[in-house]
Amino acid sequence: MYFTRLSSFKSFISSAFNLQIDVLIKRIKEGSIDVFDALNEYAAYLSKTNISSITIKQRVVTVKNFFEYYDIDISPRKFKLKVKLPKIIRKNKEALSKEDVTHILNACSDIRLKTYVMLLASTGMRAQEAVSLRIKDFHLDEKSMPARLSVRGEYTKTGVDRTVFLTNEMVQQLNLWLEYKYRTRRVSYRNLQNSASKNKTITEYRTPIKDDIDLVFAVYQNKNLPNPLSLYQDLVRSFAKTLDRMGKGAREDGNGRRRQITLHSFRRFVKTTISDLGYADYSEYFIGHSGSTYWREKDSKKAEIFCKVEPYLTFLNIHQLERQGADIQTKVDELEELNQSLRQRDKVKDDAIAQLSDQLVSLSARLQEIERRQDVGAPPRT
Repeated sequence: MYFTRLSSFKSFISSAFNLQIDVLIKRIKEGSIDVFDALNEYAAYLSKTNISSITIKQRVVTVKNFFEYYDIDISPRKFKLKVKLPKIIRKNKEALSKEDVTHILNACSDIRLKTYVMLLASTGMRAQEAVSLRIKDFHLDEKSMPARLSVRGEYTKTGVDRTVFLTNEMVQQLNLWLEYKYRTRRVSYRNLQNSASKNKTITEYRTPIKDDIDLVFAVYQNKNLPNPLSLYQDLVRSFAKTLDRMGKGAREDGNGRRRQITLHSFRRFVKTTISDLGYADYSEYFIGHSGSTYWREKDSKKAEIFCKVEPYLTFLNIHQLERQGADIQTKVDELEELNQSLRQRDKVKDDAIAQLSDQLVSLSARLQEIERRQDVGAPPRT
């Protein structure tokens, strides 16, 4: 990303000043070009392009840091006064509902894209963290439950390794994708080496060799592992086509490039879903935030909480959901039966209390009658 931002500035310098970057740096140091004017013109140039305000600020700040690396002093106060950056407006984005996620998963016609989207929607991982996963990072067949995966620190935003739990539905989908990816397939190609049969089409069956260091979502594997960023861009394009086909590919107001639903939307869904269940601190841990300094639960406790939230991160496993629904209904019936029993017991108690109350009233009346008769038959007092 740093290289991409500097390449953008290089193109601007070439067109606006007709200079190379090293010549520009030399003239800034000589004083013939003002560094703040150069940065301000670059910001104005970027404002005319169809990119977000955050991206403009990132690119300008990158160039500012680049100049400072070459010993060009840039006062923060002067930079703020002389370089006009667009105001960053943060829009309130709603999280996807579970119905939305299910609809998107059903619309994915590509098994690779479906597996990738389900991984994001059930784990809350960052999109580029997911494309960096290797086969050896998944722990699906171990006796320890639930299944999990390991995210390498060099691909996380915080630079820290972490473990992510997987739902049973996600494990099944991953196994389906890996079986499909490493299936035996028919390959046809032209023979360009043998002159006798040159340009002849040869058809044969091949089974890809499965290696633990293969990237899970890479389609083609060779000695040079593919760049995760290239995989990410490919999956983004496929996801955008799926949204357009569904009629959900609307763009944000004021920005014709960014869509209302992105791969990051699934991260917001997971965070909101777990927080709504009453596990706010756990949700921060689950999606890879640093979270609360004081929340340090044991791994067994984390796994226990995950088992409670797993049904809310399951989307297409109808049989599992029906079974869980049946279990819940059974518990509801048991509670209703217990409630009826308690109500009946309370009714018996109320009847017994009412009967005792009636007997007490009757005894009080008889006692008063006896006292009245005794008062009537008594001799007069002197």
